Amino acid sequence: MTEPSTLERLLEGAWVEAEVFALRPDYRAVLLAVDGLVPGPSDAAGEALLQAAEAATAQALADRPVEELPHVAAWREAYRAFGAKPQRTRNSLEALLRRAGNGLPRVNRLTDLYNAVSVLHRIPLGGEDLAGYRGAPRLVRATGAEAFDTVAGGAPVIEHPDPGEVVWCDEAGVTCRRWNWRQGRRTGLREDTTTALFVLDALAPMTDEALHAAADELTDHLTRFGPEVRVARRLLAAGTTPEHGD
Repeated sequence: MTEPSTLERLLEGAWVEAEVFALRPDYRAVLLAVDGLVPGPSDAAGEALLQAAEAATAQALADRPVEELPHVAAWREAYRAFGAKPQRTRNSLEALLRRAGNGLPRVNRLTDLYNAVSVLHRIPLGGEDLAGYRGAPRLVRATGAEAFDTVAGGAPVIEHPDPGEVVWCDEAGVTCRRWNWRQGRRTGLREDTTTALFVLDALAPMTDEALHAAADELTDHLTRFGPEVRVARRLLAAGTTPEHGD
């Protein structure tokens, strides 16, 4: 089991490149590093959360399309700013909202939880296995040379992000492409994940209070995943953390 100080050191090493804040000065992220998780299949508590998320989505989309939800619209604008086409590569929040009408995926209790919290709070939220990490997470604009370990046509492949694309990385390569579009295979959550990193991404008009409320709910639910669950937390925002790439 990872010591609490190890989780905190990992988050202390996380950073956001200045060029990302130049693109979106309103960007903020809460990072949660979690240890002591007991893996398990989808369960009744997760099912209740997913059903609540599906019902909330149906209500939110009763009178407008998903792309007009304020936080979805903000992320579409951010994608365009670094050259992505949001109608083709949808951020993780929009992708889940579009699936909710036909039923959100049921994967395992950890994935079910963070998907439900993402939809309920309308925030892009990624979960990754810290056992696959090499060093601390960082958010940068890619050079295009970075490695991204993924699957294409059912086979493992190494791809590369577009130059200027916003990507999460560690020392071994890209862990998530296009800010919060697609996660890599190397750090993906697994059936036996016991230590994880969660990234909650926010842009205006989402407030700091709403961002922290989502992180609080995720943290509260994670405590039921084992008697020794420990959580370290950090906010990344412009002006609150040293920036790299100046």
